[in-house]
Amino acid sequence: QVQLVESGGGLVQAGDSLRLSCAASGRISDYAMGWFRQAPGKEREFMAAISRIGNSPYYADSVKGRFTISRDNAKNTLFLQMNSLKPEDTAVYYCAARGSPNLIFVYCTDYEYWGQGTQVTVSS
Repeated sequence: QVQLVESGGGLVQAGDSLRLSCAASGRISDYAMGWFRQAPGKEREFMAAISRIGNSPYYADSVKGRFTISRDNAKNTLFLQMNSLKPEDTAVYYCAARGSPNLIFVYCTDYEYWGQGTQVTVSS
């Protein structure tokens, strides 16, 4: 079992950057991991996923080229670098984990563990 805690959210202007972190209580090298977000009144949506060893990251079309997912297994931390932020990126951002072979997962139901979320607000 692993506990996840996100940090790094905040209020920024359009075009700015933020780096989200997700600190895990356990050894994340055993887990495939992902980032999701949920805006008010909307369903939680997939943003990015990364395999246990960090190869083959995968992104939603809406963030491809702007967001970068990475992980530091030695520090048990997942990251999401977000550049060129837009007002429509405003949401609560969640990290998630699941035990896995070296695969990636893109659906909420694929994941076993979730953080509590961190708010990102982008003003125009």
